[in-house]
Amino acid sequence: MANKVAQDLRTKTPDQLKEQLLQLRREHFNLRFQRANGQLENTDRMRQVRREIAKVKTIMGEKTRAAASA
Repeated sequence: MANKVAQDLRTKTPDQLKEQLLQLRREHFNLRFQRANGQLENTDRMRQVRREIAKVKTIMGEKTRAAASA
């Protein structure tokens, strides 16, 4: 499944990746507030969002390095 997610991310443009990263960071921010207030029900979502952020940042780095070397 992870490979499919990475393949989907690799097909996106850099602008789309930046937008997705922004959305994930907002979600992570909101989840942190929910946890601090004791309102977070799905605690595993924090981990999922952190990992999705890492995947997006990794793909963005790959695209940046590929553009620099081309």
